[in-house]
Amino acid sequence: MRCTGLQCRKGTEMGKQLWSPSRERVTNSNMTRFIEYVNRRRSLRFGSYDELYRWSIENIPDFWADMWEFSGILASRKFDAVVDDLGKMPGAGWFRGARLNFAENLLRYRDERLALVFRSEAQEPVRMTYSELFARTAELARSLRETGVGPGDRVAGYLPNMPETIIAMLAATSLGAVWSSCSPDFGIGGVLDRFGQIRPKVLFTADGYSYNGKKIDSLGRVRAMARELPNLRKIIVVPFNQQEPDLDGLATAVMYDDFAPREHGLELDFEQVPADHPLYIMYSSGTTGPPKCMVQSVGGILVNHLKELLLHTDAKREDTIFYFTTCGWMMWNWLVSSLAVGATVVLYDGAAMYPEPGALWGLAGDEQITIFGTSARYLALQKKEGLRPGRDYDLSRLRTILSTGSPLSPESFRYVYREISRDVQLASISGGTDLNGCFALGNPLGPVHEGELQCRGLGMKVEAFDSEGRSVINRKGELVCSAPFPSMPICFWDDPDGEKYRKAYFSTYPGVWAHGDYIRITDSGGVVIYGRSDATLNPGGVRIGTTEIYRLTEAIPEIADSLAVGQKWENDERVILFVKMVNESELTAELKEKIRLTIRENISPHHVPAKIIRVADIPYTINMKKVELAVKNVIHGEPVLNRDALANPEALELYRDLEELRR
Repeated sequence: MRCTGLQCRKGTEMGKQLWSPSRERVTNSNMTRFIEYVNRRRSLRFGSYDELYRWSIENIPDFWADMWEFSGILASRKFDAVVDDLGKMPGAGWFRGARLNFAENLLRYRDERLALVFRSEAQEPVRMTYSELFARTAELARSLRETGVGPGDRVAGYLPNMPETIIAMLAATSLGAVWSSCSPDFGIGGVLDRFGQIRPKVLFTADGYSYNGKKIDSLGRVRAMARELPNLRKIIVVPFNQQEPDLDGLATAVMYDDFAPREHGLELDFEQVPADHPLYIMYSSGTTGPPKCMVQSVGGILVNHLKELLLHTDAKREDTIFYFTTCGWMMWNWLVSSLAVGATVVLYDGAAMYPEPGALWGLAGDEQITIFGTSARYLALQKKEGLRPGRDYDLSRLRTILSTGSPLSPESFRYVYREISRDVQLASISGGTDLNGCFALGNPLGPVHEGELQCRGLGMKVEAFDSEGRSVINRKGELVCSAPFPSMPICFWDDPDGEKYRKAYFSTYPGVWAHGDYIRITDSGGVVIYGRSDATLNPGGVRIGTTEIYRLTEAIPEIADSLAVGQKWENDERVILFVKMVNESELTAELKEKIRLTIRENISPHHVPAKIIRVADIPYTINMKKVELAVKNVIHGEPVLNRDALANPEALELYRDLEELRR
């Protein structure tokens, strides 16, 4: 009998073990130390991750209390209670009574160890110690305070991924202000859709950035944006492309070094705020409507990031950690929290495959990176390019590869172990901007199975719900979290009655967070991600996840990328598959038949596209997520809102008024 999809494990390669940690690695892991800590503290006898996970979701207050203490969170006042009402979702209050400061926790180390390494396409590397980072933050915080920035004020960044961005965030949050950032490749409309809602008091920007060898100006856009942001008191400009950029037309602008002149010996007066005080404002992608502004808390983000970094990533002081990200993606926020661990954080700004496809592996070798973070799309492109990083670069210190942004295909799992390293923990991770963290991620104590995320996150009661709201194992279902967790947004901006918040996550299952992804939880506790449930295809009433199609289609050598949408057709829906070819390859009738046969035999007849159409480009968000819904709107003649959220909005025009979709 032929397997009819990824839900079937027998007779397929899904679930094949690719790696397991050595005894030494398990013994020396932070996760093992935490298990021993909990066992001593609670008089328990846990010996495995599965036992710890089960306890963490059955004893949620105890778990988060132990995590707070284990990670050494600095607080001027300890919490009175971990959580006030576990039955209240949303609305549970976390760490009531605590007083702390986020920046103080990230600046707990002030020695001569390397804190930041900055690399970009065209500039000389910058290296900054922890003592220097503290000094630069103190200087900037003093100037922000003199400008009138205080608790609750919004400070925004429109910056490349550079040290000044981190310093600006730390300085702002040291004062109790709220930080929010957009990548400089966002257009005017995309930035105003975000910053226009939160009305920042101060804006940090660079004069420009570089990408694929081109220098791109930012100040023209900033001039236009400033006219629409009337609350701005100051625009602080960091030189990037030019040492002395032209500030004409920016009445409140000042150069960064003039705003925060160097002064030795400054101290930082860290504003002590409640645990539920706003820390970050993050944004939904905004491809189907105005971006939602998600307000996240100091205590919730700090304890959750430390859990994910210390336990699930096994990050330590001696590590050098890198994630390829912009400042508009939550992985930037996540990466920066590595400072609280004392690790060296590597920042990169520019194109991932410039000046040559293996540039980031060269960076990993040069900086002796131990934890390397990237996207599933990047790994797929490396495979398509035929790169062999393990042979061509010095990856001797690399021990962990993280991947997120979209589901990592089984082929990419195999590629990592074949061509990058046989002895690396490949941790595919999945969560969201909404929680600034993960629902499923790595486990340094456990094996890596092909196509699977290793485990559900500690303290996260993650389940797969079927269409009737029942929790299922080893069957595809809706990803839900059925108990509160600290990093849930405390609110949405300008949503006084909480209606937008409830509608976003709790309308399907009241009192249960529905994330909008399809998953399968395996018998062994691993997780398979199938992609967005809101991009589901529904031909003949059969619900299909697009990721299942992509995994097969993009494994075909002639195909560089693909995108599947449902088209309304004759009172039903038919599957349309768009494909981008490798090196101008031809989409022949034989290749179309090969695609259909591959999908039919490996998934099901329901998944076979009615039309396969060649396109020159596939549209992505700036955070490198495919935008099926926007393409679906285009082919149906419906408007696409907030094109500025897309990395390549011009690609949408390739899908408009296609003759082939009329027959």
